[in-house]
Amino acid sequence: MIRIFIAEDQRMLLGALGSLLDMEEDIQVIGQAVQGEEALHAIVKLNPDVCLMDIEMPIMSGLEVAQELRASKHAAKVIMLTTFAKPGYFERAAKIGVNGYLLKDSSIDDLAEAIRSVMSGKKVFSPELMFDMMSEPNPLSAREMEILTLLAEGKSTTEVTKLLFLSSGTVRNYISEIMQKLDAKSRMDAIHTAQEKGWI
Repeated sequence: MIRIFIAEDQRMLLGALGSLLDMEEDIQVIGQAVQGEEALHAIVKLNPDVCLMDIEMPIMSGLEVAQELRASKHAAKVIMLTTFAKPGYFERAAKIGVNGYLLKDSSIDDLAEAIRSVMSGKKVFSPELMFDMMSEPNPLSAREMEILTLLAEGKSTTEVTKLLFLSSGTVRNYISEIMQKLDAKSRMDAIHTAQEKGWI
């Protein structure tokens, strides 16, 4: 029996997924959560074989939960579910090392098959998501994403310099490079573009 945990912030979808997957002969839903932090605690406690994880959830995103699980060497396999075909999300999920990445409009049959494939050691990715990532790769370096994330959190240039131990001139150069790469007219424009693509 494959023991699965589902994390999804839309309660109706969470209930439907749980009920339909529970009807599969070889799948048992052992737990559910509507936000990321709750999901992480429950996964550590329940120790499922596979976690179905929504990307955009309150408190902690699905990507952050997956990252924590990988960092703690938790054995659960992770399949990300998303409504949003954002190339940046897929890229980040792939770097974390998730086992699957599917669009929510997949059928229950496809989802159940993906769970079985992942349990047998395969990786399962929606072709549409892979195509989107290849057609629009992230132009930002790791340091540029770090700086832009801090700016998106409302940090000033001075705060960024202190947090990252960089000179103000270096940070300004990074910001200028970011704006150029994203063809942005302002910092806010750059933040908006990077968030829309899922790069930060």
